[in-house]
Amino acid sequence: MNTVKILLVEDHMVVRNGIKLLLESHGEFKVIGEASDGTEALAQLADGVVPDIVLTDVSMELMDGMELLKNIRQKYPFVKVVILSMLSQIRYVVEGFKNGLSGYLLKNIDYNELLFGLKHVAEGGRYISEEISLALLEQVSSHRLDNDDGVNIILELDLNERELEVLELIADGLTNLEIADKIFLSKRTVEGYRQNLLDKTKVKNTAELVKFAFQHGLLKKS
Repeated sequence: MNTVKILLVEDHMVVRNGIKLLLESHGEFKVIGEASDGTEALAQLADGVVPDIVLTDVSMELMDGMELLKNIRQKYPFVKVVILSMLSQIRYVVEGFKNGLSGYLLKNIDYNELLFGLKHVAEGGRYISEEISLALLEQVSSHRLDNDDGVNIILELDLNERELEVLELIADGLTNLEIADKIFLSKRTVEGYRQNLLDKTKVKNTAELVKFAFQHGLLKKS
């Protein structure tokens, strides 16, 4: 395989330099441009920088990685985009791939997985970090997710695994204290999860919350 040309987009200079050193210590990669946010990256592309892969963080000022992805897909569809981020929320992964993302890597992966993922993308494939793949599998295979609507609403509301567990126990009729005893949390923590569920679903009380959960496929009807 020819040298893979990388445009590296990362707002923390120390992190960016570290990634660059890692990539260029391996002869198959060359960082041909660096940017601290999406606007700088687009300016370099407009000036004639032609990378094989744009490797970008998600959270950056001025223009974040998701907005950069959308711009690149519209203006430079031949350029592959890979996100390298600390953010492991499934909704970011789903949003990215819906918008043409080629890879989603977490910053806690080891050197070998980083290289493998980038090489796989450069050869035309798509790649997700193992940790994210396992999280996706866990959510999709959960008995709570028995239809596509349930998956979609979880992603839309950004419900985490613990919130879903509390929701199921609420639907079973358990009190906050009973839930706390069952899943080894404090009563106050459970109250916080219950309030998060009310806030995210925008319902007024527990009865409406349970109704919402069944209507949107978050819970299976027995």
